[in-house]
Amino acid sequence: MNVSVVLFTSDLRLHDNPSLRAALASGDEVVPLFVHDDGIRSAGFAAPNRRAFLADCLADLDAALRDRGGRLVVRSGDVVDQVCRTVSEADAVDVHTAAGVSGYAQRREARLRAALEATGRRLHVHDTVVTAVAPGEVTPAGSDHFAVFTPYFRRWSELHTRGVHKAPRTVRVPDGIGSEEITPRKDVAGVSEGLAAGGESEGRMRLQTWQLNGLADYAERHDDLAGDATSRLSPHLHFGTLSPVELVHRARTSGGPGAEAFVRQLCWRDFYYQVLAARPQAAAADYRGHRDQWRAERAAAEDIEAWEEGRTGYPVVDAAMRQLRYEGWMHNRGRLLTAGFLTKTLYVDWRIGARHFLELLVDGDIANNQMNWQWSAGTGTDTRPNRVLNPVLQGKRYDPDGAYVRRWVPELEGLEGAYVHEPWKLQGFERAQYDYPEPLVALTEGLARFKRARATH
Repeated sequence: MNVSVVLFTSDLRLHDNPSLRAALASGDEVVPLFVHDDGIRSAGFAAPNRRAFLADCLADLDAALRDRGGRLVVRSGDVVDQVCRTVSEADAVDVHTAAGVSGYAQRREARLRAALEATGRRLHVHDTVVTAVAPGEVTPAGSDHFAVFTPYFRRWSELHTRGVHKAPRTVRVPDGIGSEEITPRKDVAGVSEGLAAGGESEGRMRLQTWQLNGLADYAERHDDLAGDATSRLSPHLHFGTLSPVELVHRARTSGGPGAEAFVRQLCWRDFYYQVLAARPQAAAADYRGHRDQWRAERAAAEDIEAWEEGRTGYPVVDAAMRQLRYEGWMHNRGRLLTAGFLTKTLYVDWRIGARHFLELLVDGDIANNQMNWQWSAGTGTDTRPNRVLNPVLQGKRYDPDGAYVRRWVPELEGLEGAYVHEPWKLQGFERAQYDYPEPLVALTEGLARFKRARATH
């Protein structure tokens, strides 16, 4: 009897999963395996919010497999060691897994391939599991990746994506393969109070609701901070409880400006994956450096702490940072504003901000987190690296009546109109009654400092 192993990584779903589909096709029985990777934990990437969401995902995946006659095998340790151990116990020949893009994922894949081949086994790596288009499938002449989004989007849009696979009806797992128990979310400490639920079932319900009630208006409302009109599907994309290929197909089937705008955002995700796959060092090094001499972390410590805690004195920035701490998630417009404020108004190294985001974001992955931070800092793929977003003007534009600010900054609950975004303009007693900090730095002063630094270096 032929046995295959499918190693789940960032694809914790049964619907539209090419790795699982291939494993089922190549074996009479399949071992669905997930390994809590020591390498990820030792690197500090296993933050509480993602661990809690992962617990939901694993429990849901196990339940779905059991409904089909199978179960999930969970182990901890070095991924290569645990896969080889499982292969030996199951007497399996083939291992199927999704392609990764980070430097760590690429090294892990190479180690696993070598270890399996040394014992006569085979590793099969499947593209378009965590992305809609494989990172190396679209390349410009003379380069291994696109460095500018618009031409990438044009070529990406011309491709015919593969079809969407149905979830299997039956999964047969061999007897005698041991598994750890799945840690429930409630046993994870340090989780954000408002963290959303994880799992494929939750993701598919959210997708269905979004497609019916949110997609059509997405183009008009996706920047509306108070309206909260984004899909909130990013955590499910990060953990692979939803397929990006299926999302593209569903959006294109729906049609209309909202669907087009949503597909463009899915393309941005693929764009950063292909950048990181080609340039893994961009996870920690400037993609396009400007020889920035960022303020020393120790010297800027008070400003950094105020930014992290949401007390910079700029209401829309503080609202977004408090949303992050409470939900483990932040509106995309808020991410742009908070990142731009830290790097360009406070002139603090983007890596400090990216690190803080990864400590809290449930959807925090290396490709999108790091490359979006680099875009905001002007060290990444932005073709206008010196652009500076004014948080006051942005607040007035994307939160015109201040509802978003008042939701997350209750100190300003009674304020109306422009004062919500500029409380320092209040006078006398009226100003004293609002217990809210003064701005860390005047916007003109921060802008001048940034311009001097970029001009000098």
